[in-house]
Amino acid sequence: MTKNIYLWAQRGVVIAFGSVFISAGIYLYLNWIDIFTRARGKQMFLGPESPAFSDWKTPPLQLNLDLYLFNWTNPQDFHRNSNKKPHFVELGPYRFVEKVEKVDIVWHTNNHSVSYRKKSVFHFDPENSKGSLSDKITSVNVVAHSIALKSKDDSNFQKMLIARTLKMYNAGVSITKTADEWLFTGYVDPFLSLGNLLSKFNKDVKIPYDRVGYLYTRNNSATYDGHFNVFTGADDIRKMGQIHTWNYKKHSRIFEGEYGQVTGSMGEFFPPNLTPQDTLWLFVPNICRAVPFDYTESVQIHNVNAHKYSVGERLLDNGTLFPSNKCFCIGGKCERSGVLNIGACAYNASMYISLPHFYKADPYYLDAIEGLKPEKEKHEFFMTVEPNLGVPMDVGGGFQGNYLLEPIEYLPPFDRVQRAFIPLMWGEERVRVLPEMAEGIGLVPMIILIGHIFTGALLALGVILICWYPAKSITSNYLCSKQKVGFLKRVTSNANMKTTSLPRKSSTDLENTDLLQKNKIIILGS
Repeated sequence: MTKNIYLWAQRGVVIAFGSVFISAGIYLYLNWIDIFTRARGKQMFLGPESPAFSDWKTPPLQLNLDLYLFNWTNPQDFHRNSNKKPHFVELGPYRFVEKVEKVDIVWHTNNHSVSYRKKSVFHFDPENSKGSLSDKITSVNVVAHSIALKSKDDSNFQKMLIARTLKMYNAGVSITKTADEWLFTGYVDPFLSLGNLLSKFNKDVKIPYDRVGYLYTRNNSATYDGHFNVFTGADDIRKMGQIHTWNYKKHSRIFEGEYGQVTGSMGEFFPPNLTPQDTLWLFVPNICRAVPFDYTESVQIHNVNAHKYSVGERLLDNGTLFPSNKCFCIGGKCERSGVLNIGACAYNASMYISLPHFYKADPYYLDAIEGLKPEKEKHEFFMTVEPNLGVPMDVGGGFQGNYLLEPIEYLPPFDRVQRAFIPLMWGEERVRVLPEMAEGIGLVPMIILIGHIFTGALLALGVILICWYPAKSITSNYLCSKQKVGFLKRVTSNANMKTTSLPRKSSTDLENTDLLQKNKIIILGS
């Protein structure tokens, strides 16, 4: 009796351990990634003493900004009665090495965020550039046309004043400047003074600078991109690097409703544990909104598996495929898919962005001009991210700036031009992690794999423990049964052999032998 109690207690302990191992295995299998993410978050969130702080404050990788300018070769042929299309030649890249530093850093423990400004210093890299900053480049006369366009509904007196000023300065549809002037240095334009004068009468006319240049005031500036407040991830690692406010506001006031919300990542960190179904959002100050990147394919960067996300129709659709995009149509007017009106973010100028060379845009834009040729390998805007960490490993591409040139009645020379989107420039900022950095990033998927192997081992051990006694009993009964059958076969075989080898006996002896054999069988059967 005591022995049976001991055996049942032993079985109960083994089954209990097996149940614990199975439960632990199932729990860890379902929650291992989340447990690891939270544990990593306690060590890797953004803070003054965080391992990620120094690289976040001053990125260790060299950032290359490649700028391309479009030279307009036939502006004299661009008028209403001409059958010639505007022709452009792409010049560049003009490469600049960018040094980035976060300045004016302030930590906010109340909501686990940090405020800062981004200071960028650009140095021209002639050895890796194709062309010189002294290259002469012809483009649309943006300032003169903008002032004329903003005044088309003004009084006749103001129109007459602008018309005479345009004629006095011999303003043309195009203007020629050096690459350096078009980019960072800028150039003095006489119409800036006129714009400042008109701004007193027309609030839509805003001239914030004393020079004209696509990137004027950006070099060596800590105010160009604005003031940022982002989450540190101290309370939730999934919020690390996500923007909270821009210029002290949660809404850009450029687009209405939820579409004007300040949201997305600043580009250094994305939420961990990404899947192909996720969309990455990157906040871009130059266009005052977040840009969506959708999954395209899985790739390898330095032998580390990563997900590639690219800009596509979700951003540049005019509401045909994504009805919600109609909110980005300024004044209720939507252009064909492929461009995005950013005039409200660019001092109300007729500025539109697109992917370089109107990649993925409606054919309408390319049919109206000549010289551009979109190619995926050159003009795709993408980010390749390690999905477990949410860390970018390879980033490339950018946007193209375009100006909408349209006719303006009674204001020559713009009264006879055709309506067309004139490409101005596009830029690509390319950065790729170094092999030694990829090795550290690659440890995370390995740790997750080890965790899954460990949970599998727990499950297997639990199943073995629970099934140990039933399996042992079945095996024991099976072996005993097999041994018993074998023994009977051997005894019967020996008896038959002995019976066969006995000499011939009388009938009485045979009866006695037969009776004896039956008794043996009865005894064995019992």
